[in-house]
Amino acid sequence: MSSDPLVIFTPSGKRGRFAQGTPILTAARQLGVDLDSVCGGRGICSKCQITPSYGSFSKHNVEVMPDALSAWNAVEQRYQDKRGLKEGRRLGCQATVQGDVVIDVPPESQVHKQVVRKRAEARDIVLNPSTRLFYVEVAQPDMHEPSGDLERLQDALRVQWDIAHVAADLHILQTMQPILRKGDWKVTVAVNLGDAENPARIMHIWPGYYDGSLYGLAVDLGSTTIAAHLCDLQTGEVLASSGVMNPQIRFGEDLMSRVSYSMMNASGADEMTRAVREGMTALFDQVAQEAGIDAGLIVDAVFVCNPVMHHLFLGIDPFELGQAPFALATSNAMRLRATDLGLNIHPAARVYILPCIAGHVGADAAAVALSEAPDKSDDLVLIVDVGTNAEILLGNREKVLACSSPTGPAFEGAQISSGQRAAPGAIERVEIDAVTKLPRFKVIGSDLWSDEDGFDDAIATTGVTGICGSGIIEMVAEMRMHGIVDAPGLIGTTEQTGSAAVFADGRTNSYMVYDGTAAGGPLITVTNRDIREIQMAKAALYSGARLLMDKFGVDKVDRVVLAGAFGAHISTKHAMVLGMIPDAPLDKVTSAGNAAGTGARIALLNTKARAEIEQTVRAIHKVETALEPRFQEHFVNASAIPNAVEPFPILNSIVTLPTATFNTGGGDRSAAGGGRSRRRRA
Repeated sequence: MSSDPLVIFTPSGKRGRFAQGTPILTAARQLGVDLDSVCGGRGICSKCQITPSYGSFSKHNVEVMPDALSAWNAVEQRYQDKRGLKEGRRLGCQATVQGDVVIDVPPESQVHKQVVRKRAEARDIVLNPSTRLFYVEVAQPDMHEPSGDLERLQDALRVQWDIAHVAADLHILQTMQPILRKGDWKVTVAVNLGDAENPARIMHIWPGYYDGSLYGLAVDLGSTTIAAHLCDLQTGEVLASSGVMNPQIRFGEDLMSRVSYSMMNASGADEMTRAVREGMTALFDQVAQEAGIDAGLIVDAVFVCNPVMHHLFLGIDPFELGQAPFALATSNAMRLRATDLGLNIHPAARVYILPCIAGHVGADAAAVALSEAPDKSDDLVLIVDVGTNAEILLGNREKVLACSSPTGPAFEGAQISSGQRAAPGAIERVEIDAVTKLPRFKVIGSDLWSDEDGFDDAIATTGVTGICGSGIIEMVAEMRMHGIVDAPGLIGTTEQTGSAAVFADGRTNSYMVYDGTAAGGPLITVTNRDIREIQMAKAALYSGARLLMDKFGVDKVDRVVLAGAFGAHISTKHAMVLGMIPDAPLDKVTSAGNAAGTGARIALLNTKARAEIEQTVRAIHKVETALEPRFQEHFVNASAIPNAVEPFPILNSIVTLPTATFNTGGGDRSAAGGGRSRRRRA
């Protein structure tokens, strides 16, 4: 093995060894990492900004020392003096490799920016916001009846609007008197109406009649992406939705990697807290700018997140979540102030964080329960929020069960040889011809198939860059349907499969999807290692669902709901072929889009829903997959495609899967589904 330093790029996961002195930009180009540069490495354009990470990374098995990159140089200092660099940033064209290093490529430095697909779903929501506007006429001061201006404002709210015992923060006292006089004692007051823990409170005052509005944020803080929906609190309208990559990815793509980073680095948890809050700041500025509003008018924010993100966002070390019994610091809903979290919105803005269900079933799952209401369903519904860490709910009016399952980042395109996150140029749809066994595909940004006239012109600006999560699911499922991959997950030879796209790749075989090397583009393939990654991810997902079905005492469900931004783009047939979800009629498998984000919006716009979900969460029965003996059994069976023992009769009535196996006894036997163990019947 080469003794040259190892360079690992996030979020792509691409890595390679490079000689000391190699510029990071050069390493990125050689690995096909999406790092921008306009000036050709002269240190002028600053497009190649990167963020090095230091400390212990158990997932990558590397220790990054403080001198892993060359020292700050004169070119970087010149740029810093003229335009400024964010703290911790380096220029990729100037920083050179000196030792093992983990490099994060921030979104603004990527040529092909990620498409964060967490849009706001259309939904009827009862409007009952936490903060409202009230126009009042305040009595003028009178020497014969001395009282403070605040007290007379409070009296006006009590008499004219029946709002009693209204409190006010110091910033209101500091600005109130000139506003009252400017408005000739007629003012508009924004009042947070309070809750079980807090009294009503004056948030803001305008002279005269204020005909504008107030705004709130519904935020889905995910492991991979952060999505925010800016809402008008008076109309409920979503004014802007946007998302960014979670900056914590550079510390680990999955949650346990981040917990490990905090364990192995003294200031690790603080670093990750700072990173995610900085990401929030950038995102909130972005949505406010898109909507054309002042971020200072955002007076309420609701957050949903998994337990690890919950703790890191709040500045709580997630150490206890990394070991049994996975104890949360608190599972209750949180009511805080924006200033507690360093958020760049109204200084008096309130923050509500939905309750967590269990140690690995968080506020995001609670938001899904609020949005999809399994506890109000007459039929048995399985709700799967597909992501790096999948949350699964199963229930009806009788009871609701919940668990989480660590699927990892493969469904996001990470840990896949040609994988990438969703961005223009990424393959998102795939079909394999039944006769030629050759693929055709669609990429994000074009509606044309790759074999249709005009495709090359349509993708001229983006090219074909890799395969995103929905694309790899369809790719593997299509390969299984057309006899290129067998049930245990082994890619056959050209002779076994009848496909000229199959080629020998070391001890196993790979499948050619696209060869753009003649024009300087990428070579996009699916390797047997890629198949393994998808097998592990989908087996974890299915096993969690199957475990809940065991606990419920059923072998089938009435309907399946795929939630999450990623779930909205999955082909239900291909998901079934892959064995991601239990067998069910395809017309009973639907997408709820970003259900967690919808739940956050419901809680933002209707404060009564907050009490409702807090009560619902207390009634949900939590199942800890790590402690269940049958989880491993289900996992082994589900590693086959679609499953080693489950019959899938509905799927078999739609698709006839080839029965051939390609292992002849001396080849790769590493497929987890290679053996066919029978599942014990309860």
